[in-house]
Amino acid sequence: MSEDIVLEVKGLRKVFHIGFFRKRVEAVKNASFSVKRGEIFGLLGPNGAGKTTTIKSILRLIFPSAGEIQIFGRSADDREAAKRVGYMPENPYVYQYLKPLEFLDLCGRLTGIPKVERRDRSEAMVDRVGLRHAVDRPIGKFSKGMMQRIGLAQALLHDPELLILDEPMSGLDPIGRKEVRDVLLEQRARGKTLLFTSHILSDVELLCDRVVIMQRGEITSEGKVHDLLASAGRQVEIRLSGASPALKDSLASRGVVVDNGEGHLTLRADGQKAVDEILRISNAAGARLDALVPERQTLENLFLQDASR
Repeated sequence: MSEDIVLEVKGLRKVFHIGFFRKRVEAVKNASFSVKRGEIFGLLGPNGAGKTTTIKSILRLIFPSAGEIQIFGRSADDREAAKRVGYMPENPYVYQYLKPLEFLDLCGRLTGIPKVERRDRSEAMVDRVGLRHAVDRPIGKFSKGMMQRIGLAQALLHDPELLILDEPMSGLDPIGRKEVRDVLLEQRARGKTLLFTSHILSDVELLCDRVVIMQRGEITSEGKVHDLLASAGRQVEIRLSGASPALKDSLASRGVVVDNGEGHLTLRADGQKAVDEILRISNAAGARLDALVPERQTLENLFLQDASR
């Protein structure tokens, strides 16, 4: 495996047998992707798409039914490779009676950090994730957003090379999301590699270098965010004036046309070829072009298009 590949998943399948009659549910179907060193990689999909199952298979919290997973060129079962990974679950499980520094001290002991270094790192992490004001409060009294912050702090505590984060923005307000985004970008600037899932697609678009989209356990799209958005095409809003009823009828066969009255029409076209054709017909019919407004494609639009296939 190339030294530039930190995580490689090949042909991952996971089958669960559920209920008294052991109903067979294939949660992940032949998923393959790789994560490169120093990038932020997004794993997207609706609830039930197989994202968390994929992450848990990578971390060996569950065992895949088939496929191969390598971390830093080693099997996912290798303990030395596992030590270089930090994980933040979607719903962090913590001892409710512990305070933030006590919890981080416990996490540091479990990862083998020496006592003095453990204390210093714990103090730094509390500040970095914005929990200094709650340092004397039991974690059981934390809000959902504060729980996410302590979960992120424990994932970063041992300075891992690969961070795997399941919905790190969940429960955070806009300020909290920005603060977490800054932490993640800071980690990438330090040469770390990140894999995370999120339902907040605007954050994914801002952060990720590459993404995969999962639907019903299968990977349906994969690539750089810029390339995926470019390949999805772009809608253009066209505004015309001086349009005759005959022109309106002609254009209606090419898409949705909104009649704004007195010969003013608004319509949308997909791609340059459709725009050129509409403009040709409109010009021949004597209509005037008032505005041509390209609409910016977003990851959310792409995600919805992918889900409707």
